[in-house]
Amino acid sequence: MLSGRIAELQYLDQYYEKAGSQILVVYGQKHIGKSTLLKEFAENRPSHYYLARPCSEREQLYQWGMQVRAAGKTIKEFPELSDILNVICGESGKKIVIIDEFQNIAKTSESFMKELVRFMEGLEEVNGLMVLLCSSAIGWVENSMISKIGDAAYSLSGLLKVRALSFGDIVHRFPDFRIEECVEAYSILGGFPGLWNQFDDRLTIQQNICRHILNKDSYLFEEWERLVSEQLRETSVYNTILAAIASGKYKLNDIYLHTGFSRAKISVYLRNLMELELVEKVFSYDMADKENAQKGIYRIVHPFVNFYFTYMYPYMSALQTISVGEYYNQYIYPVFKKYVSGCFKQVCREHLAKLNKRGRLPIHYETSGEWVGKEGNIDFIAQDADGKMLIALCNWEKAMMTYEDYEWLLSYARKVKINADYIYLYTASGFDEKLNLEAKVKRNLKLVQITDI
Repeated sequence: MLSGRIAELQYLDQYYEKAGSQILVVYGQKHIGKSTLLKEFAENRPSHYYLARPCSEREQLYQWGMQVRAAGKTIKEFPELSDILNVICGESGKKIVIIDEFQNIAKTSESFMKELVRFMEGLEEVNGLMVLLCSSAIGWVENSMISKIGDAAYSLSGLLKVRALSFGDIVHRFPDFRIEECVEAYSILGGFPGLWNQFDDRLTIQQNICRHILNKDSYLFEEWERLVSEQLRETSVYNTILAAIASGKYKLNDIYLHTGFSRAKISVYLRNLMELELVEKVFSYDMADKENAQKGIYRIVHPFVNFYFTYMYPYMSALQTISVGEYYNQYIYPVFKKYVSGCFKQVCREHLAKLNKRGRLPIHYETSGEWVGKEGNIDFIAQDADGKMLIALCNWEKAMMTYEDYEWLLSYARKVKINADYIYLYTASGFDEKLNLEAKVKRNLKLVQITDI
């Protein structure tokens, strides 16, 4: 069974075991593992897979008909959708039909969904059909699909959003990486198993970056462009905004001053980037002290897009003129720890969420977030139903987490009116002696090293 996809497979199994026919929409970002998930689900079951192309409706059915004929079936040159489905469902028993990137059909055909629903309504219950409509166009699925398919939406049995895998899954995927290397890989590839396939845990992270990203002949060298351009027009505008955010222009006014675009235009484009889950808008955890909080900053949330706009886009001329080894040493190595530190915070949050789910924290929190302040950040804040709070600070860059870091956190929390009942400190290295002694006498202080995660 696929690692990290047990719940998704169980969800699909439940629908397959139901009598009659079903239509499910399965969607998620590119490289998230949708096709792999569906192929594993359909394994050892009567199934048919078709990848929809971006083309006219007539050409779509022609290509689909060619695929059916190549499988040894008889069908006319330009079939109707019902002709194709009749051939697929020719034998008795329930069938699975996977239509990958189905938005390429639905966007150009006014009748596709109506014909699909009509065909399925005419099937006998014993000859049920399970149609899985798969899409990477998450913005279109969540914001435009229902209006596009009209009344056919009432015939959808369910929607399954396939989300990024966790840090624990990447550790499982790369057993030969040290835990620190897994964090570094996660900071570049995120929870996208389609991107994981490009890395090799027999190599160091530096070797993987040089060979599989910076190398102009590698698959990942231009993958950033495919990720941005496949669903967005005016890529020059989006690239400009993404480059501004990656360079540290986190607030709307900063992006405005850097790009010269109007605030209204930037807001529209940021909204589109957020719909595609490439960018997120971050707000500080809702506390009494509003004055010391940063108000609405933007971050690139897709790790690979963030890596590209941080390390490749600004220095593309150099990448074309010097060796990848020189490039890594000059432009990536000196600041890579700072870049990875942002991902380490996410790893720590995932760890706390897992502990919370298992009831292994001193509180069972219901809400959580972070504090993005004008004078510093608190990496994690959580609160239970009784108002008790847990806060956390995460260290990746420093050689050792010190007692002074702990004192700063306590002082800063008081300043921004956060009452910290429990404190968790995470580090990728170690803790100084004074902090270790403090943790032995303070029951509300927990020290966590990366090897404990």
